[in-house]
Formats: sequence, structure tokens, C-alpha cells
Amino acid sequence: MALWFRKIFSRGAPAPAASLGELLTDMHSHLLPGLDDGAETVEHSVELLREMRGLGYRKLIMTPHVMGDFYRNTPEGIRGALRQLQEAATAAGITDVVLECAAEYYLDEWFPRRLENGEEMLSFGGEKKYLLIETSYINEPFNLPQIVFDLQAAGYQPVLAHPERYTYLYSKFDELPRLREMGVMLQVNLNSLCGYYSAGARHVAEKLIDAGLVDMLGTDAHHLKHVDTLRHKVLPTGYLAKALALPLLNRSL
Repeated sequence: MALWFRKIFSRGAPAPAASLGELLTDMHSHLLPGLDDGAETVEHSVELLREMRGLGYRKLIMTPHVMGDFYRNTPEGIRGALRQLQEAATAAGITDVVLECAAEYYLDEWFPRRLENGEEMLSFGGEKKYLLIETSYINEPFNLPQIVFDLQAAGYQPVLAHPERYTYLYSKFDELPRLREMGVMLQVNLNSLCGYYSAGARHVAEKLIDAGLVDMLGTDAHHLKHVDTLRHKVLPTGYLAKALALPLLNRSL
């Protein structure tokens, strides 16, 4: 091809898409089978695992919901589902992705009792003891500062899942920097970058990235639609490259 033609042909061509492989680790997903609103069967889990590997991930820390009145998952049950998936992955020839588990804890009325009773809670990051927590999407928890203090006193490092999705924070963005100053790490969902959940969630996610307030990125993958959205809509977004330029902790998990 003549040089002049190559220059004309390439003029204005989009920059190469960012790669999720740069993260190495996804620390928020619902791929363990039969535990919550994520993967329903082992076969479904393996299919999702293949897709996540195709996106470049080499470690998955899977985090099923724990809710006192709905998803009553226990550490024993979660570890059992992990072993089941590990065996299925090996049988399917998927041996180059490390599979681990933690949990996503909903801050409901039962959560403080877990802390008071000294119940085991599944964290990740080894001695760092990162604990993934979530709140209601519409109602602000009245006791969040106390819960953060109690978690830290118990040796956990709280990580707030998808803060961009909590509508009660849309008019209170300044509370997010204050939460981070209290020691709460912030994890943004990758699919928020393309407006998958809402325009509001995308706006807050972009503001968090602009302010450098994002500590971790997670897929929060439940099903194939989430993975397809990552591949076709998130990878081309400019804000993904901007997010990946932050000192994210995914790479060290």
C-alpha cells in the first residue's frame, strides 16, 4: 500500500482500545453457581469463566451476595461452591485463571450483629482483609460511620461496592471523598462507564475517576449480558483508559 494511501486511510482512526487484562484481577463478580442472582449452574459459571478469561483476566475473586433476609450465604457454602467451580474449570481445561472467593455484604439490620458476634466474614487481599460492602440503592444507611468504625476495629478494610449506583448520593457527591478519608475504599463497576445502569451512575463514575477517587474496578458480572457489554461498549470508552491510568489495587490482589 502506498505511503500516502496509508496516511489517508489511518487519518482519524480510533486509538487502540484499552485492555481489561491490564487489571489482572476482577474482585467483584457473581460467577459462583447457585448462590444468588448470578450464575445459576456450574455450566453457566464455566461459560462465564471462559468469557472473563477472553477479556484478559487471570484471577477472579468471586463475591456472592450475603443478605440476612434473602441470600443467606455462609462461608462454608461459598467455599463449597468455589471448590465445585474449580473442579469444573479444571475438567474444562481452564487452568490459567486463579479462582478465589469472598462475599458482598449488604448493610442490613443483620450486619451489625455479625460483627458483634464475631462471625467469620469472607474478605480478600490476604492480610489486607478487604471486605466488600453494599447499601440500599435509594436509602442512605443512618449508621454507616459506626459500621465503618466497627469494621476497622475488627481488622477489616471496608470497600464500598459501586458507589456510583446509590441514588441517595447523587446530590451528595462530596460525601464520597469524606467516606474515603474515613478509610472506605471505593470500587466502581466497569459497566457504569457506558451508562449500563443509568446516566446518573455513569456521571458519578466519571466524576470519581476525574477526582482520582477510585481504588478498584470490578465487573460485577452476573450473566453473559454483562460480559458482552464490557466487550462491546466499555472497552472503547475513553474513560476506561483514564480509569486504568489510576493506581488501582486490582493489580496487586
